[in-house]
Amino acid sequence: MENFFPITLLIPLPGVKLGLGNIVTVFALYELGALPALAILVARCLLGSLFAGNASALIFSLLGGLTAMLTMILLKQLPKLSIFGVSIGGAAAHNVGQIAAAMITLGNTMVLGYLPFLLAVSLVTGALTGFVSSLLFRAMQQVKLSH
Repeated sequence: MENFFPITLLIPLPGVKLGLGNIVTVFALYELGALPALAILVARCLLGSLFAGNASALIFSLLGGLTAMLTMILLKQLPKLSIFGVSIGGAAAHNVGQIAAAMITLGNTMVLGYLPFLLAVSLVTGALTGFVSSLLFRAMQQVKLSH
């Protein structure tokens, strides 16, 4: 799905994606709870790696996803933080996890210089994920009220 939105035309940085799959993660965390959301995340990472045929991407997906999920679980506990803040925190943590995966894979820390750019982009992508998630919750509320 993300390939239909060429974000690299707007943000010409390698590896930058919208993170549309994180909408499912955010929704599951709020609607189902931490453990089911974690199970969905791990299944999504494993299936994505299997269908893409790229086992080396699994470490990036899992480290990024697990770091994001654990961060969002913690941030969700803060009563004044909205779904936008939780989503932005998750997006930033996802990038930190992926940089950690790159450091493990490459065996050096040179990729750390890329982190500030990714964190800046995560403000936009995390806010977008939070916005779409909030729309999804609003739509679900309308469905519940109409039945």
